[in-house]
Amino acid sequence: MEPKEKNLDENLEEITSTPEVKPKSKFNPKILIFGLPLFVLQLIVVYFITANILIKKMDGRTPEKTATEAVAESPAEAEEEDTTMNHFGEYIFQIEDIIVNPAYTKGEQLLLSSVAFDVPTEVTRKELEKKQILVKDMIISILSSKTINQLSNVTYKDTLRVEITNKLQSSFSEMKINRVYFSKYIIN
Repeated sequence: MEPKEKNLDENLEEITSTPEVKPKSKFNPKILIFGLPLFVLQLIVVYFITANILIKKMDGRTPEKTATEAVAESPAEAEEEDTTMNHFGEYIFQIEDIIVNPAYTKGEQLLLSSVAFDVPTEVTRKELEKKQILVKDMIISILSSKTINQLSNVTYKDTLRVEITNKLQSSFSEMKINRVYFSKYIIN
């Protein structure tokens, strides 16, 4: 019976003994070799998508036409598109030094601002010059209706730009405004 007992003892030892567990390595070189270049590639792709597509859409521009689209259009269509295309930054009308008392400040605080309008044509710029008093009054009424908290909020400037553009375009329906700029914006 000794051989059977030895076999039983060996079997019992095998069952009761815990297998050796190899400690897992925390650093895997495959992650570094493949993961890092893949991550850098993703960053580059996101940069180009943002720079070439999203920013142009936010500016109101569309990405350049493909070669097949450019060949397909006739010369007459190309001329018509060129005359109606907005020329950003080419025609600027500016109103200097608008001083406003923000709402609920009782005259204790002031906003000093200069506003510029980017318009598509020289005709529109001259039209704004003729209506400068009306434009200035609209800007003053918009700015003076805002609280100091609204005016001091950096992101609220975009809302002001949109509001000023909408007010001008609703008052002068024939006028097109490309963009509104604040060249001076000081709260005291």
